[in-house]
Amino acid sequence: MTRDDVLTLVREHLADELDIDESSIAEDSRFKEDLGADSLDLYTLTQELEDTYGVKIPEEEALDLVTVGLSVDYVYARAGSAPLADR
Repeated sequence: MTRDDVLTLVREHLADELDIDESSIAEDSRFKEDLGADSLDLYTLTQELEDTYGVKIPEEEALDLVTVGLSVDYVYARAGSAPLADR
């Protein structure tokens, strides 16, 4: 798994969940301010990342993951060598 794999999954999920164009999602995009995500959207993304990559994201740490890039870095740092789970 590469960092780009994680970024692709996050972009795909956000595009589907928020009904926005995947190409409009940049690494510095803020979930709430730039993408219009609400707390349920963020909870769903967190669950998908945990399930797909086998990482646990504690709530207090999830609150600090305010951009796409920060979330990708967090997951990749903890699951960088883990295989992609079946989607």
